[in-house]
Amino acid sequence: MRYKTIVILFLLALGIYSCSKPVVDKPAVLINENQMIEMLADMHLAESAFNTRRNRDSLVTKSSSTDFYYSILDKYHVPDSVFEQSFVFYAAQPRKFEKMYRQSMNKLSEMEQEYSGRKIEPEELELQKPRK
Repeated sequence: MRYKTIVILFLLALGIYSCSKPVVDKPAVLINENQMIEMLADMHLAESAFNTRRNRDSLVTKSSSTDFYYSILDKYHVPDSVFEQSFVFYAAQPRKFEKMYRQSMNKLSEMEQEYSGRKIEPEELELQKPRK
């Protein structure tokens, strides 16, 4: 009985120690969260533009999606190695990364509403009463 208790305590201590250690060390140069959110939104826009125009525009057919990604990195003056290390660091923290990604998607939704001229008002989302 005493042996089982010692083993359980040892495994519990090992589990707590391993959970407290970060999976990926913080890189020396890290893109801040707000800039990363902006960059993720721009990456999605660039990918969408590439996929939409790749068969219609001669300039796009001569390039690859990688060119679009590098244009985003150039816009923010971020080397690809720094972006990759930052992306891996944030992705190793699923809750934080999910929150950041959700903010990026919200930014894209706001841009879409602004571009299309639509604003979804809370009144429009209410259910109508069925007609008799």
